[in-house]
Amino acid sequence: MREISTDMISQAVASLAIAANHHLPSDVQQALHRAREAERSPVGREILDQIIDNANIAAGDVYPLCQDTGLTVVWIDLGQDVHVVGGDLEAAIQEGVRQGYRDGYLRKSIVERPFSARTNTGDNTPAVIHFRIVPGERLQIAVCPKGGGSENMSALGMLKPADGRAGVVDFVTGAVDRAGANPCPPLIVGVGIGGSAEQAMLLAKYALLRPVGQPHADLEVASLEREILERVNALGIGPQGLGGHTTALSVHVEPYPCHIASLPVGVNLQCHSARHQKVTL
Repeated sequence: MREISTDMISQAVASLAIAANHHLPSDVQQALHRAREAERSPVGREILDQIIDNANIAAGDVYPLCQDTGLTVVWIDLGQDVHVVGGDLEAAIQEGVRQGYRDGYLRKSIVERPFSARTNTGDNTPAVIHFRIVPGERLQIAVCPKGGGSENMSALGMLKPADGRAGVVDFVTGAVDRAGANPCPPLIVGVGIGGSAEQAMLLAKYALLRPVGQPHADLEVASLEREILERVNALGIGPQGLGGHTTALSVHVEPYPCHIASLPVGVNLQCHSARHQKVTL
């Protein structure tokens, strides 16, 4: 049994929140450069140049990548042989978010009582936290700020089993088409297929953690990802919705078994500022 203190966890979350908002991960940067070389639209190339410049300025001058520093989504892989000491694990994560957004001078975007008063909590908490129990004695933390513009374009479809693969492709493509410029393309398209309604949506968001452009290990799933990406980029929405071939940088699909009467499909769109940082304690 390995002990990890809540103070260590809070410090890690705070550092990750600051880093995620200032440094675009290398996989995303590489995908943007590949898209810039492949983009046929002059306007699309210009927009991609501006996005790449923005990332370089953010990292070099320590500015946030985007004024929307996001709802903080935290993924925790907790080893079953880890003992968290010194307090409550969830409270430690929330304290880390609080410290990170304060010390990093990041915009606080969370409101309580969302259906009425919508009063800002003042510290960007509470974060949305997802826990998984995994083998081992390590604790992995991934912090992923999620902007409101892209999150608002999420979609859930409870398709009929007879809709099959073609129905999935049509639904995801339609979701991107309806979203248009709102989620700030070029996008990473997360798709969850199967399980239940909530599982499909969770899988769609979890899919965004995969390195951009890395295909699924299952060949059939990887083939589906390529087909959806081709259909999405044929829409012509392009970078920032100004036209072009690069509406999405990548499509990531995560499947899960489901009921014989169901075919749930979740879609979670991530803007080009695909912010995520992780650490293993």
